[in-house]
Amino acid sequence: MLVATVQFQHRPGDLEYNFSVVQRYVKEAAEHRAEIIVFPECCLTGYWHLRKLNRIQLEGLAEVVPDGFYSSQLQELSCKYGISIGVGLLERAVDETLYNSYLVTNADGTHACHRKLHCFISEHLDSGDQFTVFSGPLGRQVGILICYDNNLVENVRATRLKGAEILIAPHQTGGCDSGSPYAMGVVDRALWDNRDKDPVSIEEEFRGEKGRGWLMRWLPSRAHDNGLFLIFSNGVGPDDDEVRTGNAMIIDPYGRIISETNVARDQIIYGTLDFGLQLSSTGSRWLRARRPELYGKLIERSPNQESTRTVRFEHLE
Repeated sequence: MLVATVQFQHRPGDLEYNFSVVQRYVKEAAEHRAEIIVFPECCLTGYWHLRKLNRIQLEGLAEVVPDGFYSSQLQELSCKYGISIGVGLLERAVDETLYNSYLVTNADGTHACHRKLHCFISEHLDSGDQFTVFSGPLGRQVGILICYDNNLVENVRATRLKGAEILIAPHQTGGCDSGSPYAMGVVDRALWDNRDKDPVSIEEEFRGEKGRGWLMRWLPSRAHDNGLFLIFSNGVGPDDDEVRTGNAMIIDPYGRIISETNVARDQIIYGTLDFGLQLSSTGSRWLRARRPELYGKLIERSPNQESTRTVRFEHLE
């Protein structure tokens, strides 16, 4: 199966522009005969600026899934081009609850929507409470986890145990002020602004510890340990007061990079998923050796349990 993933710089709050980028890359991916194309978390609305918006402002960016304007447009694109499309957006549920969600529309008219399990961007957005696995192209089972969801190993394992063969992992990460000296770090905005004259400096920063270097310490292991193909999409460039590092990549069930971006600009990349690798992969063998009767401790609450909001924002206060 040929798949595509995109890194692009969204415009905060500009749904029309952001959707035009989606349209352009969907058309290109379809021309390459890709079966799936993956876009970043909240790429339709923009991301980091959301923390500054009140509820009314957030409601103005959100829509009901799957009947909202852009949700319907995505479904039409999927049917027109015969491709599954994954896009991050704000969802307004029928009970008016707001979520950071990720919608995938399929060429057969079906869709799946994942609500971020560990939402921290705004007190006005709730966290989801379900794992998401659906039937995608060629009948392959596809899971979705949004950004921070992927950091917790239990989430990826649970998604795999629900049958996922491919994990879609949309992010807005890299260049974050994480509060840790060994996890990411702020990228100098001046390097981005000077990228046309000096692309080497910003691209080295993106490949370094603030971007790819940090991702390589954990992201491939999510694929390897679970025998999954992983499609990682990310924002690139300024995201309010931080600079995202791109690094979009496609990873095989051995944790090997099939393809990845290496530029400081919008880019689409492609990779072929060879499902023959999956059954014999290390992670798949480990799954068959599990002893669930020993794992009761995994579902006990930790004595120092914290909400995702506290973990992400406490160092900024």
